[in-house]
Parts: sequence; structure tokens; C-alpha cells
Amino acid sequence: MIGTVSFIIDLCRGGTYVTDTVLSLGFPMLTPRPIPNVRSADSRGHPAAWIALIALGLSGCGRGPGPPPGAAPGVGVITVQAQAVTLQADLPGRTSPYAVSDVRPQISGIIQARLFTEGSDVRAGQLLYRIDPAPYQAAYDQADAQLANARATQFSAKLKADRYADMVKINAVSQQDADDAKAASDQAAAAVRQQTAALESARINLAYTRLTAPIGGRIGASSFTQGALVTNGQASALATIQKLDPIYVDVAQTATELLALKDDMAKAPARGGAPTASVRLQLADGRDYPLEGRLQFTDVTVDQTTGSVTLRAIFPNPKGALLPGMYVRARVTEGVDPAGILAPQQAVTRDEKGRPTAIVVDAQNHAQARILELGEAIGNQWRIRDGLKPGDRLVVVGGENAKPGEAVTPYAAPVAAPSPAN
Repeated sequence: MIGTVSFIIDLCRGGTYVTDTVLSLGFPMLTPRPIPNVRSADSRGHPAAWIALIALGLSGCGRGPGPPPGAAPGVGVITVQAQAVTLQADLPGRTSPYAVSDVRPQISGIIQARLFTEGSDVRAGQLLYRIDPAPYQAAYDQADAQLANARATQFSAKLKADRYADMVKINAVSQQDADDAKAASDQAAAAVRQQTAALESARINLAYTRLTAPIGGRIGASSFTQGALVTNGQASALATIQKLDPIYVDVAQTATELLALKDDMAKAPARGGAPTASVRLQLADGRDYPLEGRLQFTDVTVDQTTGSVTLRAIFPNPKGALLPGMYVRARVTEGVDPAGILAPQQAVTRDEKGRPTAIVVDAQNHAQARILELGEAIGNQWRIRDGLKPGDRLVVVGGENAKPGEAVTPYAAPVAAPSPAN
């Protein structure tokens, strides 16, 4: 029986022979020894005593020393400190060209030549296509000849009108003849102006046979080849030019966040920032774009279906690394708050109303609940707009054991290194 009790103690203590429990039960000192078989000859005796002894031995298994009844629970705290906090907002966005222009024919004709390399950079005014100019050259020459004829007619009519004007004074011609000569001279002058306009129109059409780049930028693929017929007003563009330096980045943000952003930007000079927010980009592969942009708030509207606002940032793009349609993340730097408050995210919970809360320990070592106003997440921390002040002892470990108004035993929790913002 003694061997069996020793075996029970051995099971409870992980195989180590402990004899103090046996002694407390009134058994003689046991010599530690291995028990090869529980079912030994000592298994005779009183079964009821055996069962009570086994239950008593197993009831103490796995119990460690616990806190005395009524002791205040221990909580790990950190002391809240004011520090310089960079105010940032990470927003998803896509790039879009600074300017876009379609190259379209303004006359009809056959393309004689394409004079650019697809995908290359072109300058404003560079010759891109040449349309067969023969019919337009002929129309120009015809308009030029008609203008010369109209000028000759005007010259003759004006001489006749001047002559009749002198002769009517001496009654050499009738007044009617003088008036008819004056009207003919005016008609000839109007014809000159009409033919002048026709010549200018023919000159413009002749110039349209040379299609030049309306803007500088990168030109895409050509939709038409040499020998193709193009018409004025056709739906398809010959090619598209996009200006990529600088380039726009359009980002989406909720209207509520936009109002907070504008408020933070208005306070930026007092916080050590610039009144115009600077923007940094992170590319889709995780690399940072080396050049800084700036945020523009012009012509923003709220999408009534999503409640979001499209903001536009502008970036220099001298090497053409940013292409239209690329997905990026824009990190908007609004300024620096010299007295910012940061709290570990593990210390912030939500109450039954969904409000962010935290537990602090007051001067009497009592737990107190605080309702917080959160800003943006910075790495593994929240920026606290309101609810905490420097010097507060914030519970970061064991907060589930701390009930508001009850005493706690605070101890200094290890301060985890803040993770960088993603």
C-alpha cells in the first residue's frame, strides 16, 4: 500500500519521489526507489481506505502556488509620454497622365508616311503623319487664282466708281450710273475678302496634311499604317500622346478622413509641418519611389455611392519610372505633432458601444476606464487624439483582470519596440 501511495505521488510530481505527503498522512519514511509494478503484494488491505487515499493524492496534482484570496491582480503598465509624431495617412491610388491628347485627322486622305517610333517620346510640334497633299495643294492654288481675279475686278470697278463720282458733279453722267459704279466697286471689294478667306481655308487644309504632335510626351501604338484612308471626324484616333512628367496620382479617401486631413493640414505650421502636404509613394513591388510629390485639393467631389473622395497628388517623373495605371500606395505627410501621444494597439479595446477604450491606473492604484479618440495607426501603435495625457499609467498587460474602480497591483511592463508603418 505504501508503494502504491509513493507511485501516486510520483505520477503527480512528474516521476520524482516526494515523501512529505506520505509523512503527512502518518506513514513511515519511505526510501525512494523505483516501483516496477503497481500491482504488488501490498495491494491487500482495505479498499475504502485505498480509494480515499488515491483521491486525496490526485486532488493535489497540477496545483501550483496561487495568490492569496482577495489579493489585487497584477497588471503591466507603461507611462504615457508626449513625443514628436509624424502625421501620416496611407492611401491606395493609381497613376494617371498629366495630359492626354489624341492625334486625329482633320481632313480626309491617304496616309503617305508615319514619321515616329511607337512608344518613343515626342516633342510638341513634331511631325507624326503626312497625308497625301495633292488635292489640297490644287485647292489652294485654285483659291489663290480666284483671289487674284477678284483683286483685278476690284481694281477696275474702283477706277470706274471714282471716275463716275467726278463726272456726276458736272452732270456728265446720271446719278444712277454713278451709284451703280459705286455698288459694283463695293461688290468687287467684298469678293476680294471672300476669296481671301477661301485661300486661307485652303491653306489650313493643306497644312492639315502634316499631322504634328499637339503636346510633348510619350506616344503609343499607331492605329493606322501607311496607305490607310483616314477621314475627318472618324471615331478612332491615329495615336495617343501622354505627358508623364510630371504625373498625377489619384488616391481615394473617405469624406470623414478628408475633413480630418484638412484640419490637420491647417494646424501643420504650428506643428512644424508645411501647409501643403507632402506625399511619398510605395510601388506595387514594395519599393519606395525616390522623389517626393505634393497633394492637391482642387476639383474634388464625394462619390455618393461610396462616400469616398478622390484626391490628386502630383509627382515629378523625369525618368518615366511611373506609368499610367500603376497601383501605388501614397503616404501623405501632413506635418509633425511635437506633443503627440502613442499607445500600443494591444492596450486599446472596444466597449459594448464600439467605442475605443483603455485602462489606466490612478495614484491610488485603482483601475480607471478611459474613452479614447483614435487617430491613424502608426505601425503597431495608435495615435491618440484625446483620452490620454502624459504621465498616465496605461495598462498593456493583464487588462482583462482589471475592473474599473477596483484595486490593482501595477508593475512596469517591458516596452516593445514600435514596428515601422507599412
